Amino acid sequence: MREKRSDSNILQSKVDIKSWQQQIPGVEAVRPAACPACQAASRPAGKPLQIQGHGLRERQVRGPSSAHGSPEMVEIMVRRYRCQLCSAVITVVPRQVLAKRLYSAAAIGFALALWGLLRWSACKVRQAVNPLQIVGATAIGGWASLRRWARAVSAGEIFRSLHRAAPGASHRDAAAQAAVMLAARACPTSRELPVEQRAFLGAAQAA
Repeated sequence: MREKRSDSNILQSKVDIKSWQQQIPGVEAVRPAACPACQAASRPAGKPLQIQGHGLRERQVRGPSSAHGSPEMVEIMVRRYRCQLCSAVITVVPRQVLAKRLYSAAAIGFALALWGLLRWSACKVRQAVNPLQIVGATAIGGWASLRRWARAVSAGEIFRSLHRAAPGASHRDAAAQAAVMLAARACPTSRELPVEQRAFLGAAQAA
């Protein structure tokens, strides 16, 4: 039987990446309450458990672990579950991990702020966020990921709770708008920090 997968079958837990790395949550701790594919309850009254543990899977996460830190590339083990009714495989990840994105939400928010608000060059942003410093000749003068992330925000594919950029806005302007809104999501105690640091923190919350 082939596994049924989709972006909607990737669920974020309330556990942050750092805590997850220190101790992988147990099967019961992050078991989904319901199947995102068929909406079946995990523990229907009077019936057997419907969403059962399905092992662990390695997942790569890139980007600095703090706004002051150097770019990193870490491997984490995420939990998988299988729905006994529709056979969908559900992956549960830490809070800052985004579907189909190698970079953490915080790293993406940080990069958008550096590029959109501080007007850093794409090359300089890449050096601050990308742990892979050896790149091909075509990537030396830029970083295509920035435009992809700006498009994804404008399309509502990531940070879906943010207001979208106005039609016709440049990628950089869309990045700047997203960074401002992400910075506003940071804890009030961080309001004295530079905007790019607040965007880092706010993105982790808005993921």
